[in-house]
Amino acid sequence: MEDKTPDNERQLGNPVSSDKYEKGNFIDTSQPVWNYSIFYDDDITTFHNGTHYTLYKKFGSKRITVLDKEGYYFSVWAPNATKVAVIGEFNNWDPSLHLLQPRWDNSGIWEGFIPGVQKGSLYKYQIKGYKGLLTEKGDPFGNYWEKRPATSTITWEFDYAWEDESWMKKRKVQNALDAPWSVYEVHLASWMRPEPNEESYNSYKQIAKLLVPYVRKMGFTHVEFMPVMEHPFDGSWGYQCTGFFAPTSRFGTPEDFMYLVDQLHQADIGVILDWVPSHFPYDAHGLFMFDGTHTYEYADMRKGFHPDWNSYIFNYKRGEVKSFLISSARFWFDLFHIDGIRVDAVSSMLKLDYSREEGAWEPNEFGGNGNLEAIAFIKDLNETIYRDFPDVQTIAEEATDWPGITNPTFSGGLGFGMKWMMGWMHDTLDYFKVDPLYRKEHQDKFTFSMVYYNDENFMLPLSHDEVVHGKSPMLYKMPGDEWQKFAGLRTLYAYMWTHPGAKLLFMGNEFGQTTEWNYKTELNWALLQFDLHSQLQLCIQELNRLLKEEKALHESQFSKNGFEWVDLDHRQESVMSFMRKGKKMKDDLLIVLNMTPVIREDWLVSVKGKKFTKEIFNSDDKKFGGTGNVFNSIIRQEVMDKTEKSYRLTLNLPPLAAIIIK
Repeated sequence: MEDKTPDNERQLGNPVSSDKYEKGNFIDTSQPVWNYSIFYDDDITTFHNGTHYTLYKKFGSKRITVLDKEGYYFSVWAPNATKVAVIGEFNNWDPSLHLLQPRWDNSGIWEGFIPGVQKGSLYKYQIKGYKGLLTEKGDPFGNYWEKRPATSTITWEFDYAWEDESWMKKRKVQNALDAPWSVYEVHLASWMRPEPNEESYNSYKQIAKLLVPYVRKMGFTHVEFMPVMEHPFDGSWGYQCTGFFAPTSRFGTPEDFMYLVDQLHQADIGVILDWVPSHFPYDAHGLFMFDGTHTYEYADMRKGFHPDWNSYIFNYKRGEVKSFLISSARFWFDLFHIDGIRVDAVSSMLKLDYSREEGAWEPNEFGGNGNLEAIAFIKDLNETIYRDFPDVQTIAEEATDWPGITNPTFSGGLGFGMKWMMGWMHDTLDYFKVDPLYRKEHQDKFTFSMVYYNDENFMLPLSHDEVVHGKSPMLYKMPGDEWQKFAGLRTLYAYMWTHPGAKLLFMGNEFGQTTEWNYKTELNWALLQFDLHSQLQLCIQELNRLLKEEKALHESQFSKNGFEWVDLDHRQESVMSFMRKGKKMKDDLLIVLNMTPVIREDWLVSVKGKKFTKEIFNSDDKKFGGTGNVFNSIIRQEVMDKTEKSYRLTLNLPPLAAIIIK
């Protein structure tokens, strides 16, 4: 299906040469467009009101039979158009042959049935809009697009038999907020490739054969895919979407992507998709100036243009746009069985002054900086998703202190299930970058996240953003020689996995990638031939196993009852200890962190509750690449107060390491 014709050859009605499609799906072009509709009055009303959340069942191209004639019904919203034609390979891209009809109700919807059009046919809409401007647009509701750089939509209908019934029945438990969450963030084009060059991709089905057993072996509970929605520019990493209802054709058909999700589910692995309702690019075939006017974006560029990404912001005030976006989110849950969405760039949606200088934005009607329309949209989004799919999660990438991101909407919150804990990420990386000799001076930065850890349902992210643009790979953020770098990274991961909240780790971080992430090449899997890298990978496996098996690490991960500091009084030695607490005292864990490369023998820790008798994790274990010289085969303990159930433990602390005592 790949079309190498540059997009600018299709602008303003210029035909593509007919010999290019001599084997295409041609039809009898003497057949006019039939006046036909699948919209009901209620569809139109709810569409305009912003409450139609299944628009993907109405808009776009739909294969149907009318009066015994098979073909495709087309519909598109272009409220300021004066003429809309369907052009495609089936009519040699001739805009005079198949004109859609505007609905009589002034809804702005153009529609019609073209008999004979087959599945797999390329098409666009030629739209004559404001001041006679001609544009050629892909279908905003298209389910399948040409592989970039070609830009046409493809007529399609889904044909897939799901085999994930077992997962779908039990995912309420595995997606619950008291379940273990260890998320592996993946960029499909660069995780693994058949060849390291830029144009070599594994298909969705090939990725399934490679990724599913790997994620299962590593013990991650979920994968999060960076945007799979169709996008024209590889360098956007998928965050500049043009096809909000289509998985990218770079790796295969929509059914091939369904297969990937299905295989992950059959392996008991949940699937989260990055979803971008915050902005869209200005590519000629996309949503920008769709009918010659600001159809999907705000007309006022103080609200409608995003200066950071040179892109355009959805008009959340417009009911039709709100219906479009919530339908997009619902589409992936409904038809692709996904288990969660991570909503990108929520901060930019909430704040009118986001990345804008004074005078470059206008306050809302109450004089504040909140985008009231975006706030209302987000609340409706979350209410709709949790109403219709109560066993999934929505996750906000939100980097400010906006209150109540994960509070229910009925109590004034935005209604997300989780929020990325960006403050923890920044403070933690800042601390671990410091030479251990000086960490005693930065302990407050390390401990600050515990002041607010239960303000929201937090997910701890070490994402793709932390290993690009000169920030260095995770391994090289650690100070010291090679041993210290690996020891420091193992300690960081142990701290992350024992900190309250869900976990997210970007691909390659699990084995110590030594270069920044590059979307053009695969991860450096050859590093696994070296012991320290394969042993780091084993450390992540063990942490994932503990996360699942130890109830204290997950069942109260969003509750203030799940955490308690034990000792912060040894700043000079940079030793800290805390407890992760289960719903039953017998499940409690003691975590001790030694943040310097100095061995601490006969270290005293006072605890209350149950006796702690077994070391169940030691990041300095030889199997993880540590020295293996300092461990606690026997936990020495002394009863300090029998009535108070207080004990004093005597421990040996390995250098630059974390231990977990049960």
